[in-house]
Amino acid sequence: MSRAHLPGSRGLASGWLGTVRAALLSVVFPAGCQICEQLLTEATRLPICRNCLDSFAPMTETVCGKCGRPVESDWTSDDQVFVCPTCKNDAWGGYASDRVRSWAVYQGALVRAILFLKFENIEALGKLFARWLTKIVKQGGPAFEPDVVVPVPLHRQRERGYNQAALIAKPLAKFLGLPYKSVLLTRVRPRPDKYLLNYEERWEAVRGAFATRPGSQVDNLRVLLVDDVMTSGATLDSCAKAWREAGARSVIGLTVARAVLENATERLQ
Repeated sequence: MSRAHLPGSRGLASGWLGTVRAALLSVVFPAGCQICEQLLTEATRLPICRNCLDSFAPMTETVCGKCGRPVESDWTSDDQVFVCPTCKNDAWGGYASDRVRSWAVYQGALVRAILFLKFENIEALGKLFARWLTKIVKQGGPAFEPDVVVPVPLHRQRERGYNQAALIAKPLAKFLGLPYKSVLLTRVRPRPDKYLLNYEERWEAVRGAFATRPGSQVDNLRVLLVDDVMTSGATLDSCAKAWREAGARSVIGLTVARAVLENATERLQ
């Protein structure tokens, strides 16, 4: 048997050629990491260097059992389950979703990576984020057993040409072996023209802004609702309410990152 036909030789050759091709491309078409701007030494579809990727650390702290906010030292727990002051606020009622989980805190280099996804339509980055979120779902046990994956709708998707939440949700559905249904949820009220909104304005801007499409069969569905960042929680909450009103059995919010806001409870009172 010739060497060229040895079992596995084709795979080894392909891997070797891929390495050589990547090295040549990095020399002929040098590019910088979109986070630290250091020269990339690997030719991949992901324009972020290995050092920056390794710096994206997942949350390892205990989190609120409902909204996923990292636990602070003065919180109390019931049966070993922590619930943050915001979710305990009876006057407000808490988030409409059953629970929300995020892979990391929205800070540091991860902020730039998410903004890059939001404005540059990098599918490889969305796929990377989806792999991270897959771990959360698979480690979540019976509470994380959805029937369908749905991205949060984007108001300006037509002019932008894509939805960054969909860049994450679509590969996530594939990794989980679940249906991906971006058409089930729609935005029925546009976002205000003002680009930067304060905490109260964020909640007002999405109040009643989402609805399931007429005729959609959503009764008793367990929905996995995906977005890039949870800031105030207003968008996920409004989407979850729309699902609840349509008859969904449960709604789990899942984001790549979440901002940790100070005094959120007081602002909601």
